Amino acid sequence: MSMINCPDCGNQYSDKADSCPKCGCPNPYTKKKKAVWSSGRLIVGILSMVLPIGITFQSCVAGLGNALANNHATSGEQGVMLSAFMFIGGLIASVTRNSESRIVTMLPALFYWFGALMTLGSGATYGDLPIWGGFSFIFGLVYIVAGIKTKKNK
Repeated sequence: MSMINCPDCGNQYSDKADSCPKCGCPNPYTKKKKAVWSSGRLIVGILSMVLPIGITFQSCVAGLGNALANNHATSGEQGVMLSAFMFIGGLIASVTRNSESRIVTMLPALFYWFGALMTLGSGATYGDLPIWGGFSFIFGLVYIVAGIKTKKNK
């Protein structure tokens, strides 16, 4: 253990301390703690901003097929809604990946699960849509588990 000088008040304190005991200035040599699963949350966030491109394309094709067949199916619109919810969830997830707040960590799960709800009972004309909805549901689970594992701030 070595002693360091506080850059604000000049007081000497241990390099293991989080801040100066005299003035409260943060220790410049301590590493900032990362949030729970920060890297994994970033990867899921990026995936859920890229996947909607393919989902939207497939949904447009399915919607066109529904219109040509005049079968009154809505799976194309459901796919577009899923991709919108996934994109918004991914955007929020990427921006808040270092948050240590439970609520903020779990927020993207709401968007993922709303998107997954759009896919219930929609596999008749667009068979991949329930699969994409499953991905959305799993992405939401990642953020719920990360939020549960996040410790309460003292």
